[in-house]
Amino acid sequence: MTDHPIHIVGGGLAGSEAAWQIASCGVPVVLHEMRPVRGTDAHKTEGLAELVCSNSFRSDDAESNAVGVIHAEMRLAGSLIMSCADRHQVPAGGALAVDREGFSAAVTKALENHPLITIERGEVEGLPPEEWGPTIVATGPLTAPGLAAGIAKATGRDALAFFDAIAPIVHFDTIDMDKAWFQSRYDKVGPGGTGKDYINCPLDKDTYERFVAALVEGDRTEFREWEGTPYFDGCLPIEVMAERGPETLRHGPMKPMGLTNAHQPDIKPYAVVQLRQDNALGTLYNMVGFQTKLRYGAQAEIFRMIPGLENAEFARLGGLHRNTYLDSPRLLDGKLRLKALPRLRFAGQITGCEGYVESAAVGLMAGRFAASEALGLEIAPPPVTTAMGALLGHITGGHLSHEEDGGKRSFQPMNVNFGLFAPLEPGAIQKPEGQKRFRGKEKAIAKKKALSARALSDFRVWLADHSADEPRAAAE
Repeated sequence: MTDHPIHIVGGGLAGSEAAWQIASCGVPVVLHEMRPVRGTDAHKTEGLAELVCSNSFRSDDAESNAVGVIHAEMRLAGSLIMSCADRHQVPAGGALAVDREGFSAAVTKALENHPLITIERGEVEGLPPEEWGPTIVATGPLTAPGLAAGIAKATGRDALAFFDAIAPIVHFDTIDMDKAWFQSRYDKVGPGGTGKDYINCPLDKDTYERFVAALVEGDRTEFREWEGTPYFDGCLPIEVMAERGPETLRHGPMKPMGLTNAHQPDIKPYAVVQLRQDNALGTLYNMVGFQTKLRYGAQAEIFRMIPGLENAEFARLGGLHRNTYLDSPRLLDGKLRLKALPRLRFAGQITGCEGYVESAAVGLMAGRFAASEALGLEIAPPPVTTAMGALLGHITGGHLSHEEDGGKRSFQPMNVNFGLFAPLEPGAIQKPEGQKRFRGKEKAIAKKKALSARALSDFRVWLADHSADEPRAAAE
């Protein structure tokens, strides 16, 4: 045990989980939460782990859903967030939804009652002082301006993004390559490229016109009052471009120039949607130039009008909103430490994850890393075959740099999904007994079940290897 506390800035889901993991390892914690001394535009209470949007933790299916798998891993790791969520669950079918007030109150009580946790209310202005020593910054997407400025000064002015322009990301194995084809525009071979670096989906004139009309008429979200309207011409939502005229898109992100349909080389596409590889594994492709404010249901319906994407499954749908997050692959090491200032760790949405459970899971890992370091113990990150390891890999690496974007990496915030997991070994997916081939969606379902089973098996092994500092589940 060590007497020197680890400081945590931010009492949201990530900070609360990190505090619990650290204290459960026998290391003291000082948790700094600025509410109610200073409020935010989103929070309504002073409770820790307040849920500011939905009350859903999404799917609880640990057999065939990546979110359910990360739920299960967190439960195995003694998660405070999952323990309190389970105790305050409300009916939601196959999803885990909670009574938000009861949930927040339970997290707050557990942390207040822990003898090794001290909660200090008040804003941390600027970077945490050096005399604090090891500190976890878990301030979320609404980081206070003073702290954001301090982080930017320490890491470089382009280290933080304040508005998140998100293009949809598609699972590669759900793209119909009998309609789409690989080709770079004008067959250009860029650095590390082959001249076939994009997937191209062709539209004829009729399909293009129906697609543009659907974009213009599609149901869309509005900016929250504090977000403003951060449109600029380099980052316009696809539906806003469509409103500027029916030909705008085919002279912009959907231009067909320099492309020849490999399946019908004599027919020139009227417009083309391009998808670019998004991760080093090659399992995910993003729709180039398709940031959007369309609602999720409208996005899925409209984007499946595109030839080749009729059966597309989306790892993430598009968006455009205020979101303070780090360029984590460049700035953080594999244990979430700031490379330029290793005494600081980051956790939660500021690292570039999306979602309640993902934020808490990153807090869980940051807490375990920090506690082990304080105790002089070695701890390896979770394997990339696990949900937590896959999420950590997304945050800290595995992203491609694109020369045409000034060498910037393709990193953007994302929920956990199977596209982030390491691929299965050959033969890992077994055909149903008595069948020569898979039928319908059987193969996709079998693949998800195999990924889930491998993840939980490997996570149990990882936990066993670090059982000396195993946290307890939250007390009633």
